[in-house]
Amino acid sequence: MFEKESAIAAEAARAAGDTLTRMLGDAHHIVKKGEIDLVTEADLAAEKLVVEIIGRNFPRDAILAEESGQKGKAARTWIVDPLDGTTNYAHSFPFFAVSIALEVEGERVLGVVYNPSMQECFEAAKGKGARLNGKMLQVSGTGSLRDSLLATGFPYDVHERPERVVALLEKMLVRAQGVRRLGSAALDMCYVAAGRLDGFWEEDLKPWDTAAGEIMVTEAGGRVTTFAGKPYSPYLDSLVASNGWIHDQMVAVTGR
Repeated sequence: MFEKESAIAAEAARAAGDTLTRMLGDAHHIVKKGEIDLVTEADLAAEKLVVEIIGRNFPRDAILAEESGQKGKAARTWIVDPLDGTTNYAHSFPFFAVSIALEVEGERVLGVVYNPSMQECFEAAKGKGARLNGKMLQVSGTGSLRDSLLATGFPYDVHERPERVVALLEKMLVRAQGVRRLGSAALDMCYVAAGRLDGFWEEDLKPWDTAAGEIMVTEAGGRVTTFAGKPYSPYLDSLVASNGWIHDQMVAVTGR
C-alpha cells in the first residue's frame, strides 16, 4: 500500500533537494514573513517542483504547501515543506531538508524527509516502518532523561515572548545530558527516529514542519504527543517526540 505514493514523494524530495543544493551559497533574495521567518527564491523553486511532480502523478489529491497554501480539497492531502530550515539555508549552514507527507482522511500515512547536504533520505509508511536510505530505523533505548540528548526549536515570535521558551529550555537543560538547537524540526524528528536524538520538543510549529516527522518517529517505535501528553496532530501547537522510554519524563517538564 502507498508504494507508488512513497516513490513519487521520494522522487519529488530528491528533485527539490537537488535544486536547493544548486542554489546554495547564491546571493538570495530574502523576504521576511516575520521578524525572523524567512523565505527565499530557493523555497519557491523547490516548492514549485514538488507541487508539479505530485500534481502530475496524483491530480485528484489536494496539496497543502508552506508557501503557496492549500490547493484543492480531497480525502487525500499532501503536506509539503520545500525547505525546512530556511534560516540555516540562507546562511549556508548545511542542516535543512525537504519534507513531504501524505494525509488520508486525517491520518498521516507516509512521510519523506530529504537532507540533500548529507544525501540522507528518510522514509516511512504506515505499518511499514521507517528507513534511512533503505536501512530500517529504530529509536534509541535510552531510558533516563539524565542520559538523553534532546533537541528543541524556538517559535518565530520568540523575540516578543522569550520568557516561556527560555524557562522551558532551562528546565530541560538541567535535567538532560545535552540539548541541541539545530533549526529544522523535520530533521530533528528524523534524528529521533534514527536514535541520534532521544527526544525533541517545540511549540507553534506548522503542519508542514511535522507531518512527515510524526510518522517517521512512530514507525521507528517512538512516541509523539502534545506538551500535555495528549494525542498529537500537526495542526496542534505543541509537540513532544521521543523514543518512548523518556516520554513521560519529558511531558512532566513540558506539561507544567
